[in-house]
Amino acid sequence: MTFLRRHLVSLALVLALIAAGAAGWTSWSWWSATHDDSLRYSHTRDEVLRSAEQAIQNLNTLDYRTAESGVDLWAESTTGALHDQLSQGRQNFLTQIKKAKTVTTAKILDGAVTELDDRAGKASVIVAIELTVTPATGRATTKRERLAGQLTRTGTIWKLSSIGQVPVSAA
Repeated sequence: MTFLRRHLVSLALVLALIAAGAAGWTSWSWWSATHDDSLRYSHTRDEVLRSAEQAIQNLNTLDYRTAESGVDLWAESTTGALHDQLSQGRQNFLTQIKKAKTVTTAKILDGAVTELDDRAGKASVIVAIELTVTPATGRATTKRERLAGQLTRTGTIWKLSSIGQVPVSAA
């Protein structure tokens, strides 16, 4: 009986050591993953993409009936030269949109971060967007475009600093 008891105690001790080793390894792996720079970088990349998609949607959505608040949203979504350009042309654009009486809505289809320099606070994105323009009279038209944008971090917020169409090449 003592022989069996001794082996059971030895087996229990070995299993306890294996369990302690597995717990230690799991704890170290978890700590290492939560303090990994690539994890922070991926969170920043996701934040940049969300900000870019929202800003591009904001800049491509406008209802003539609420044009002033729509253009205010444009200003909140942008920075740098793009912000300055929109601010300078604000009144002229409001006059044109109210006269045309159009409603433009945008839907983001897909997007990706193409470059990210977290230290410099700069990023580049490409976004596929579906635009629907409804005139005062007539039928709505829908088209799809690819847009490229640059983002700049202002404090803790990423804002659109430039935007343009991506040319479509014939293959």
